Amino acid sequence: MTRYDREILSLALPALGALAADPLVSMVDTVFVGRLGTVPLAALGVNTSVFAFAFVVFNFLAYGTTPRVAREVGKGNRVGAGRLAIEAIVLAGVLGVGALVALQLFAGPILTVMGATGDLREPSLAYLRIRAFAGPALLLIMAAHGIFRGYQDTRTPLLVTLGLNGVNVILDPLFIFGFGWGLEGAAWATVAAQWIGAVWFLHLLLVSRREELGIPLALPLPRDVLPFLRIGGELAIRTLSLIATLTLATAVAARVGTVSVAAHQVGAQVWIFLALVVDALAVAGQALVAKHRGGEGSASARGIANRLLLWGMAVGVLLAGVLSLFAPYLPRIFTNDPETLAAVATILPFVIWMQPLNALVFVWDGIFIGAEDFRYLAVQMVASGAAAAAVLLLVLPMDWGLAGVWWGIIALMGVRAATLAVRYRTVP
Repeated sequence: MTRYDREILSLALPALGALAADPLVSMVDTVFVGRLGTVPLAALGVNTSVFAFAFVVFNFLAYGTTPRVAREVGKGNRVGAGRLAIEAIVLAGVLGVGALVALQLFAGPILTVMGATGDLREPSLAYLRIRAFAGPALLLIMAAHGIFRGYQDTRTPLLVTLGLNGVNVILDPLFIFGFGWGLEGAAWATVAAQWIGAVWFLHLLLVSRREELGIPLALPLPRDVLPFLRIGGELAIRTLSLIATLTLATAVAARVGTVSVAAHQVGAQVWIFLALVVDALAVAGQALVAKHRGGEGSASARGIANRLLLWGMAVGVLLAGVLSLFAPYLPRIFTNDPETLAAVATILPFVIWMQPLNALVFVWDGIFIGAEDFRYLAVQMVASGAAAAAVLLLVLPMDWGLAGVWWGIIALMGVRAATLAVRYRTVP
């Protein structure tokens, strides 16, 4: 095992736990809500895409924070790292409140765009309005993840993530079935869990570990957060293109039919879960490439980046093999509806055999973020999203059904891989 391997594993293994646990909030909701019937499950699927679109656009609070803090840590500049941390926290709070207000004001039009009509309308709207109150907490959690990763600490985010997921697992059945709140109970459980996680992170950063991390108790000036906003703009374009494509996929599935969008929700949850497992290596790439660039230089950063790609390909192949073994049983975790199960079976091969491709794309993404090449990430994602949209917009007129939706997702990942591979010759 090389020095690079030890560095990668020390960050990637705890990050793996945190990233694998992070989507469990939605997956646990899907398991319990699936017992309520096809309509609540479909309403949850529409809202999952809405919240992915609404809040993942702010993931620059994590992705933009990690390399900037890690670069200062690599230089041995704890004062600079602490200053960046407080800027990220304040910005997350302000943006979180803005997101909450926007979701409450535009809940109806958002669901109209998503195709949530008829039986889906009322449960989708009720869930969205409740779940929106978790917005500020979620953005604070994002910023905290980025800060701790920049300090080369992925164990603390793992602990907090497991804690908030534990709260959700307890509250979901209590609120959904025990109190008889149904789908709305799932939303309230998520709100409670996210706020507990946010307060926990804030206590660590601003109280118990503040002096250790060098975080000042002083509000930053507006000009101090301008670099974050510039990075945020570039990463927002990148993320909007990605999430808009995945949201379009859900919207197309909803128009194919209620059973199709319910099946798509199950397939998408499995796909996202496995992609985020691989993203543990991307997290290591964000932190380590930035740290090596700030300390040992570009040659060392290139060495660890190459090693990360090897790890990514191996993990992708392993995930494809494991998933193929459990494919007959996985859908039954989410639903017992025969029609939905049959529809899920038609798309599981797409989920399985995309794993090696996903692995390379996610690791490259982390490497480019660590190298702070945010502008290129924005450009290549727009191109990839356009290619996928071209396929997705043909699904209904060509009557390709749910399989056509997943061919669109393959187009997205294929173009991403090609454009990142071309750029990698000069980065980091």
